[in-house]
Amino acid sequence: MLRSSQLQGEEFINEVSTLGSIHHRNIVRLIGYCSEESKKALVYEYMPKGLLDKHIFRENSTPSHFSWYKIKEIALGVAQGINYLHRECEMRILHFDIKPHNILLDYNFVPKIADFGLAKLYPRDFSMVSLSIARGTAGYIAPELLSRNFGGISDKADVYSYGMLLLEMAGGRRNWSPELENRSQQYYPSWMYDQLLKCQDQEINLHIDEIEAKLCKVGLWCIQMKPSDRPSMNQVVEMLEGDSLGDGLQMPPSPFFSTSATNYLRSSEFGSIPMSMIFELHEDESLNGDVNDHLI
Repeated sequence: MLRSSQLQGEEFINEVSTLGSIHHRNIVRLIGYCSEESKKALVYEYMPKGLLDKHIFRENSTPSHFSWYKIKEIALGVAQGINYLHRECEMRILHFDIKPHNILLDYNFVPKIADFGLAKLYPRDFSMVSLSIARGTAGYIAPELLSRNFGGISDKADVYSYGMLLLEMAGGRRNWSPELENRSQQYYPSWMYDQLLKCQDQEINLHIDEIEAKLCKVGLWCIQMKPSDRPSMNQVVEMLEGDSLGDGLQMPPSPFFSTSATNYLRSSEFGSIPMSMIFELHEDESLNGDVNDHLI
């Protein structure tokens, strides 16, 4: 069910019409819809294996039942689905809420992108888009959606969210784990970046699976702070499809907050933005309103 504030009247019909015309292996299929007064509903195909986040997050250090090849296969499928939305649809579709909770799995664990409640449609020749409100879920929101100091809003916002998803798939844990006693391990992307650097040091005996290293490097490229430093989803697909494993991909520069980057956020037009807006994950909390409404 959709809240009446999400999609209104003609816009709802237009969105349903557009989603109904999407046919891709990695996009959940829209079967039908219902619109009665303020109540609206979209009906999608049934996905027997459920949500991706139910499969990738390991509890109590329990190993994932997915092999590294299966994780890579799922990651590639999601990337191909996003690339289709960005490049191959009649209208460019920006999802704005890519996260494990919005990826469904069919009987064969083929991933399907779902939940287009925050998506926006734009002409294909638009390189930048205009938004008056923040969209997304804390922990996956691209920095430029919170502060224009980082750059304009484009399809690179979805790339950032995908990068966070990819790192979570590789690590089997959420990107931010405040319950960990070791503060250096609380923010997983930062910890993994340090691990990859150690792997390049010949004097340190540290092994990371080659596919895991590849997924992490691609993910770290995707979460670069500036949109212009991130690859397009087409380039992400090429990197994942390529024969090069972890050692064959260039190590990305550190994508994490420096003092100057933190100052950018704190001096932004939105005022003081708490780090939890980007680092903490609230699984069911999506932002679809003025950023100031969500400030502590």
